Amino acid sequence: MSDTYTGPNRVFSGVQPSGSLHLGNYLGALKKFVNLQDEHDCVFCIVDLHAITVPQDPTKLADQTREIAAAFLASGVDPKKAIIYAQSSVRAHTELAWYFNCVARTGWLNRMTQFKDKAGKNAEKASVGLYTYPVLQAADILAFKGTHVPVGEDQKQHLELSRDIAQKFNHDFNAPGFFPLPEPLIKGPGPKLCLCAMEPRKCQNLIHQMRRALISRILQIKFQKRSAKQKRILGPCQPVQKT
Repeated sequence: MSDTYTGPNRVFSGVQPSGSLHLGNYLGALKKFVNLQDEHDCVFCIVDLHAITVPQDPTKLADQTREIAAAFLASGVDPKKAIIYAQSSVRAHTELAWYFNCVARTGWLNRMTQFKDKAGKNAEKASVGLYTYPVLQAADILAFKGTHVPVGEDQKQHLELSRDIAQKFNHDFNAPGFFPLPEPLIKGPGPKLCLCAMEPRKCQNLIHQMRRALISRILQIKFQKRSAKQKRILGPCQPVQKT
């Protein structure tokens, strides 16, 4: 039996709410997302569960999650064309991650270089969540049966793990083609910016300009929604007749 996935192609990508968006985030992710939504079936996720592998202020994390969602909208991602949501709002992520924890092998996770880089010499004290981070990442992608994932160089190894998990799950449960084997989606060179190091003042000016533009767009969206709601409640305004 073939293990070929025959379902629809779907792009999945997640952004972690780890702070204010900066120039690299915009050029490297959001700008590409706007183009992708016109070419593919897209699912964009704010991966707030990944953020808690290190201590977080719950209130601040919730605020940052909303800010990232607002930035998606302000950048031009259209909810009518693409799905935008917070990871913690969909239980399938954590439920599937547990199934995948039972499928993945410890040897696979031991080879993940990003854990070694982040944990460093304190690997014994690092959270288990940081260690199994790539398994949750696989669940993120495969819960929506994502077939393509925009990735940077630091995430390619995690995507390969997602493929291994999907393939083993399909084999172990005699379900050929149930999960796709996600492919990297690379459109042009990724912007590895060192602008802030080379021209810090110019970088800061650009960041402030972008932040003002994002806030302006968010306020515009809020005003349009409020106006639309008022029209639905009050009906169309009637012109005043002069006497």
